[in-house]
Amino acid sequence: MQQELHVDGSSLVEEVRNELVEIDAMAINDHAEHYEALHLTLVKALSSIDGL
Repeated sequence: MQQELHVDGSSLVEEVRNELVEIDAMAINDHAEHYEALHLTLVKALSSIDGL
């Protein structure tokens, strides 16, 4: 998923939703890598909001 991080909440939510749809269509053994990338994106977004 290595996309540019958008801090805009609505676009981030849309990106996450789209990624989850893509993950759902993948073979189960490919899920972990993509979930990890999605998790990293969400952690970065939350860090930017909290100013950490």
